[in-house]
Amino acid sequence: MGKSNYSLASSMDGKQNNSKLLPEVNITLFVLVDTKAVLSCPEIPLENVMVTTWEIVLRDKPRSLKAYRKDHNVTMQVNSTDKRITWAFRPDQNSTLLIDPVAMTHDGYYSCQMVTPDGNFHRGYNLQVLVAPEVTLFQKNGTTVCKAVAGKPAAEISWTPEGDCVPDKEIWNNGTVTVWSTCLWADSNVSTVSCSVSHQTGNRSLSIELSQGAPKSENLRLIIIIPSIFITLVIVGSIWLLKISGCRKCKLKKTEGTPIEGDEMQPYASYTEKKNPLYDTTNRVKTPQLLQSEIDGTGLHTSYVTGL
Repeated sequence: MGKSNYSLASSMDGKQNNSKLLPEVNITLFVLVDTKAVLSCPEIPLENVMVTTWEIVLRDKPRSLKAYRKDHNVTMQVNSTDKRITWAFRPDQNSTLLIDPVAMTHDGYYSCQMVTPDGNFHRGYNLQVLVAPEVTLFQKNGTTVCKAVAGKPAAEISWTPEGDCVPDKEIWNNGTVTVWSTCLWADSNVSTVSCSVSHQTGNRSLSIELSQGAPKSENLRLIIIIPSIFITLVIVGSIWLLKISGCRKCKLKKTEGTPIEGDEMQPYASYTEKKNPLYDTTNRVKTPQLLQSEIDGTGLHTSYVTGL
């Protein structure tokens, strides 16, 4: 079967190359995801068409072919494994191609070539799949945020009235894009704002009442920058405290490791000896008693000598 398909494709290519190629017609076609796409060939009477070939070039995929040859009444395909891409009708009655349902992977180029005795007719489609974004409007940290999630292509956001806004976006692997706009209003009289989202799949507009406590007069960029400055200061302060703590520990270890010499203890011993009141009182009490004993002994001794 593969061999016959290859030979059939070769014979069809030969027929097309030997015929006169007429000016190409290329069309850009936008199709919403999960809908149907119907692609038609040039408007040529089928009785004059000998071979009809659809060539499909999708992103990151090999080229595929779908063809019908009238003289053999046979269809063939090469690398065409996507069951969602089929003939819309019997190819001998209608050469239209059908994509049902359309997926984001169907972005690509589709071309129909019809071989007739008068030449080759061509029509090409640059198919672009659209994805409608999910739109939300909410308040966060005193600001108002309008967000369009996973749109294809990216949506555009505008405000009424205009404010101090910061736009941002995130691109996903499947080709969709999320965009958002964060705003503040300096005019304290602004109580209600509207967000308008423009997209090829349709436009949307949402409104919201501003909170009474929202800081309308402050600059949005300051609100974004201040947290980063605070985090930086915390990190620097932590490093500084760690350095101080380390120095204190080093000094404490040095102090504990120094031995105390004998001479250094003498001032304390001297101070204890001189300033101890108990020590001084005992000496004062004992000294008068000793002197009185000595006097009494001497008096007795003198009286005895005089009597003789």
